[in-house]
Amino acid sequence: MIPLLNFAQYTDQINSNRPGESMSAFSVGKSVIQLETGVFGISQKHHLLNYVTNGYGIDATIRYGVFMEKLELIADIQYQSQVYEARITTFDQKALKQTILGAKYLLYDPFKNQEKKVNVYSWKVDKSFKWKQLIPAVSVFAGANITSANNPYHFSSGAGVSPKVILITQNHFGDGSWVFITNTIADYIGTEFPSYGYAVTLTKGINKNWSGFLENQGYKSDFYSDLIIRSGAAYLVTEDLQLDVSASASLKDTPAIFYGGIGFSWRYDANYNEVRIPVEDSNILNEKTTNKKIKPKKKKKFLIF
Repeated sequence: MIPLLNFAQYTDQINSNRPGESMSAFSVGKSVIQLETGVFGISQKHHLLNYVTNGYGIDATIRYGVFMEKLELIADIQYQSQVYEARITTFDQKALKQTILGAKYLLYDPFKNQEKKVNVYSWKVDKSFKWKQLIPAVSVFAGANITSANNPYHFSSGAGVSPKVILITQNHFGDGSWVFITNTIADYIGTEFPSYGYAVTLTKGINKNWSGFLENQGYKSDFYSDLIIRSGAAYLVTEDLQLDVSASASLKDTPAIFYGGIGFSWRYDANYNEVRIPVEDSNILNEKTTNKKIKPKKKKKFLIF
């Protein structure tokens, strides 16, 4: 019997993008709804313009697997409130800092139609590096920024809609406990100040409940450029609930930024149906007594994930 395996996007345990800012390549699974949200505090100090801001924010991402396993719809919203203090002025800034609506689609899955074979004769061979691990899963995100009028966090005072696209890759190394994700980002496309950036995230599963991550994120535009280092940890409470904590800091002082946050991810998967994939058997039997070959009988079976 030669099984052909096809892995669904759905996993037994919740798979969240938090607490990092990068986007993973895989979707949550068809009919699955997932909420990823948290609160954060932020402090900025600009050493050239001599201003200081302190505030807090709430971010929330809703992910919904729709139509097929490879596709998910995404709504990403962030609200921020801060006090801006300069030499002779102080004022409050409150607004939706970010509103993004879009969809993510898995273009290539290196795990598709592959069965992980365990070498029972050699632990060393079984745990050794596999060159196939260098082949990443590849996804693309396409969406739109929705900007309200007179938003203090945007370069333009007028309302508008601008495209955003992300090329996503994801590798699993070792026994799968190491995950490496890259995002290549083009933002505010077609506006006066388009932005280009990246995010690189390395995650390590410490045990069945704890994981940690390290992330580097960069932005480049004529309006705003920055380099951010981010780190944190997540704790799996149940199969569908994860708690997280993180801290971030910029690598420059124009402005110097520090913020930390806590949050959680929760999914609703009661409507998820098991993915059934047909498997064909090819059994060729040689009958020694008659020396005749019997044609293989094909039987349909199902693998349940």
